[in-house]
Amino acid sequence: MKRTRIAALALATAAAALVPALGLPAGAAEGTVYLQDPAGGEKTMKSMWTKDEMHKVEGQFRLHPGVQYKTVTRPGPSGAPDYERRAGDPKTLAWLPSYEFAWSVSDSTVVKKAMTVKEGEHPIVVRAVLRTAKGAVAGEVRKELTGKPPTGREKVAGGKRIACDTGEYTVEWSVTRSDYGTVAGTLRWNSGCEQYRKAFATDHGPQR
Repeated sequence: MKRTRIAALALATAAAALVPALGLPAGAAEGTVYLQDPAGGEKTMKSMWTKDEMHKVEGQFRLHPGVQYKTVTRPGPSGAPDYERRAGDPKTLAWLPSYEFAWSVSDSTVVKKAMTVKEGEHPIVVRAVLRTAKGAVAGEVRKELTGKPPTGREKVAGGKRIACDTGEYTVEWSVTRSDYGTVAGTLRWNSGCEQYRKAFATDHGPQR
């Protein structure tokens, strides 16, 4: 087997091993790992009806922690010292969170709540605030989306680097359909990177 193939397999194995260790969804590939509120599948959402029961707004939120690190060159094993490899450097670990929102807007027809349709274009406002354990704002995003379909999904880059092992964070999120209402929730996230450090410390750490 070629060295490049061996390296690729090692990277895939290491990434897969990290997923359950971090308490994130098993089976998610590196780069697509997320935490979701409310918990469940892609169509699981929080919802609210307007007072006249004519319009329903549903929302879902996903936090993509976005672990980042630099790589360093390490020598090969004693039997093949010329086989150098690129491995993750635990000293450079950090997070760069991004925020993903999903929405669904329904309108009653004929019978309130019992018969609904999803049609037209809608103004949607999404917002998320990342707070430290003491309540300080560590990151915030807000985006106004216009002319959107009744169901959709939007990912927004956070743009703020979060240091590893800086404690528990809470994300306050909301999805608003202008003139209809808002669905909101909170999500907790632990910024610990210990599992990545352990993976990098082994001979089978990320390679390329």
